Amino acid sequence: MRRTVFNEDHEAFRETIRAFIEAEVVPVYDEWFAAGQAPRDFYYKLAELGVFGIRVDEEYGGAGIDSYKFEAVLYEETARAGVQFGGSGVHVLLGLPYIKMLATDEQKKRFLPKFVSGEEMWALAMTEPGTGSDLAGMKTTAKLSEDGTHYVLNGAKTFITGGVHADRVIVCARTDAPSAEDRRHGISLFAVDTKSEGYSVGRKLDKLGLKTSDTAELAFVDVKVPVEDLLGEENKGFYYLGHNLASERWGIAFGAYAQAKAAVRFAKQYVQERTVFGKPVAHFQNTKFELAACQAEVDAAEAVADRTLEALDAGELTPAEAASAKLFCTEVAHRVIDRCLQLHGGYGFMNEYPIARLYADNRVNRIYGGTSEIMKSIIAKDMGL
Repeated sequence: MRRTVFNEDHEAFRETIRAFIEAEVVPVYDEWFAAGQAPRDFYYKLAELGVFGIRVDEEYGGAGIDSYKFEAVLYEETARAGVQFGGSGVHVLLGLPYIKMLATDEQKKRFLPKFVSGEEMWALAMTEPGTGSDLAGMKTTAKLSEDGTHYVLNGAKTFITGGVHADRVIVCARTDAPSAEDRRHGISLFAVDTKSEGYSVGRKLDKLGLKTSDTAELAFVDVKVPVEDLLGEENKGFYYLGHNLASERWGIAFGAYAQAKAAVRFAKQYVQERTVFGKPVAHFQNTKFELAACQAEVDAAEAVADRTLEALDAGELTPAEAASAKLFCTEVAHRVIDRCLQLHGGYGFMNEYPIARLYADNRVNRIYGGTSEIMKSIIAKDMGL
């Protein structure tokens, strides 16, 4: 099928990214995988390539392109190569929307040039031990000091992707108690400097997949956060989080579709090269039928991913549409990658084959950004159920 979502500029960017991955990532990816994270200096290379500044205004050093399509190309090309760019994805997909939406002019002047250059890597800290998807149940607090110059931050966060290398973290904390009518009241967002006294990074978590992204536990003990680092208005954090969840869920949906597409590519290549009973595995009817069924599912997921991308760029993507795309694309990816791994036989279980890593990397897509069950609840509510 002919796609219309990308133009010549996107395809030129694709060629650049593909060459960059082959030269700078593939040769050292096994080292990153073993280390459990990408090296910090790799992010400077991405910055030099212009990856961090695509959607940042020119006055702050960016390209000023108000579109997620270049990020979509990144999803497709990293999946195609069977690699990840460490924890850098949250820097752009999760960090940037909050800066653009909430930061004052003064904050943008402080934050965005370093954001674009990779000097300051950003992460988002929402989830807490014991709360999971129930963000309204968070316990981390930020109390305004008596002189009104700073907040005192106390609490803990977990599952924070990019948390080891982060220089700034958007921390969600309670600045007021929840009201009887609204548990979501009282949450605020802060751009916390990770060099602050009392801020600490706990364990770098040992995950099933996404091995090259630095995911960590964070702790805050009387961390002083200047009032100038409050993002947006006090107590409106939950609204801000909800507003940006649509773009986050689009990213997960598109990334999952790209992984499914890559899985078919890996499996097709493998069955054409692998010989059993004197014939290529691709010769057998079961192989052809399995890959044909997977391709049909990928085609459908691509259509959903592209449609959602166009809606996001147009500023028309609703929370329910984003939830639907995430649910559909992640479930498709789960089925397709599992079937493509099966076609690899025992080799599909070996981490030296990209399909094995892809299988592990993909599993979290149905959990983070809101579980599949949460997505179903959002969709059902939108249906009036």
